Order: sequence, then structure tokens, then C-alpha cells
Amino acid sequence: MRVPFHQGVISRFDGYGDLAELDWDAYRARYDSIRRLDRILEAEGYTVNRYQASQQADVLMLGYLFSAAELRDLFRRLGYDVDDEIWRRTVGYYLKRTSHGSTLSGLVLAWVLARARQAEAWTYGKEALEQDVADLQGGTTGEGIHLGAMAGTLDLVQRGLTGLETREDALRLDPVPLPALSEYGFSLRCRGHRGVRVRLRSGLLGIGVPDSE
Repeated sequence: MRVPFHQGVISRFDGYGDLAELDWDAYRARYDSIRRLDRILEAEGYTVNRYQASQQADVLMLGYLFSAAELRDLFRRLGYDVDDEIWRRTVGYYLKRTSHGSTLSGLVLAWVLARARQAEAWTYGKEALEQDVADLQGGTTGEGIHLGAMAGTLDLVQRGLTGLETREDALRLDPVPLPALSEYGFSLRCRGHRGVRVRLRSGLLGIGVPDSE
């Protein structure tokens, strides 16, 4: 399988790096919100497809589906060396070129940044929590809430922010340091044990296991 690259990052498709660059600062200054960048550009007689612009996370979905270690292994099997630095550049590149036109965009990016161990993860996680409450899309809440995004925020706290994985017949946790989130916790069931308690507070990870079932 061939994977294209440009400017040292993973490409959305071959030739993506040849598309025009959008003046993001100018559009953000001109409009209150550019979440629906496609409609803005269509009203101006353009199309989003001519620019290096994404409505939502696409290439970065790789970081939602796989951890950095898993990505390295997958790309190595395809004959590519995608180390942590290449992935960090890829994340930064597409973050600057995403308009977040989907209610799932912030959720996915929170996961990606959490796995990249960046504190900005909570900024996007908080946005995902507020999507329906604050009607960030401007009129979509009245049509119905996004249950997928709501469930995803719970998954983000339980697995994304804690780095929780089940590998080699064991639970593994690698929490993301988030100064903006002082404390959180939850219970889970593992290998028949109910009520396993996980709590993070002041940079400390606590795990409690019931004495008996």
C-alpha cells in the first residue's frame, strides 16, 4: 500500500500539498465562525476542495484509532518509518488547517492530542462536552443531540485521558498531564472484578480494587 507524504507529513492524498493555502487568519477575522467553511467559500464562488483545508479530522483519525506505538508498527509493515517527530508534525500541520465543521471533530482531536501527550487535549475535550449544550454549530441542537459525540466524551475520559489500554493480558494506564483538569475518576470492570476504581488528582494516579466480589 502506497502512502503519500509532503513537507515531512502524511498527505490526505497524493498531490494534497500542491493545493492552495487558505488565509486562515483573514477568514477567522472576517467571520464569527468558520466551522462551515464549505458554505462560506461556496458563497464567495470558491470550493473548499481547492485548498489545504479539512472540515473535520481525517488524516488525524489515525491517531484516534491507534496509539503512537501501533502507528509506528503499522507504517513499518508498509515500508515507512513514521517516528514520533513525523507524527507530531502531522498533527500540528492538520490542526492548523481544520475548520471543525463536525461535532465529532473536537472529540477526535482531543483523543489525538491526548495520545500525543499535549495539554491542549482538554481544550478540545471541553468543546466536545459543550457541543449540544451551547449549540456550537448554531442551530443543530434543536434538530437533536449527537449521541455519538456524547458517548465519545465518556470514552475520552475513561480511555483517552488515562491512556487506558488492555494489552498482554493486563491493564495499562499512561495518564496525560492536564493542569486544567484537577481531578476525575470512574469505576470499571476488569476480568470479572467489579468496581475497580481509577482516580487522578494532582498528578497522582490511584487505583482501588474491592477486597471481595
